Amino acid sequence: MTSAVKIFHNPRCSKSRQTMQLLESNGVTPEIVEYLKQPPGYDELAETLALLGLEPRELIRTHEKPYKENNLDDPDLSQQDLIRAMVENPILIERPIVVHDGKAVIGRPPEKVLDIL
Repeated sequence: MTSAVKIFHNPRCSKSRQTMQLLESNGVTPEIVEYLKQPPGYDELAETLALLGLEPRELIRTHEKPYKENNLDDPDLSQQDLIRAMVENPILIERPIVVHDGKAVIGRPPEKVLDIL
């Protein structure tokens, strides 16, 4: 179960670091995607949302500057608009996201990732 696990990781985020430690302590060496440096493309983010079973609005970090600057609280924005905003401003993506074997989960709390391993 080593190569099939991927984490969208921000090393500056304590929850992301805790999730990494939890994976490693369970013998998992995930593929690490530092999504602020390598943002997911539109299709990858849309697919990840589907695996999470979430709407784009449920994955957006509403306290980040680009959220307010781009008026992303506008209820008339489409799902496509919100996904594009996250691709263009990856700081808006909630983290960490762990993907394994066709399933995904947000590591908040980190122990949630154990559900999909």
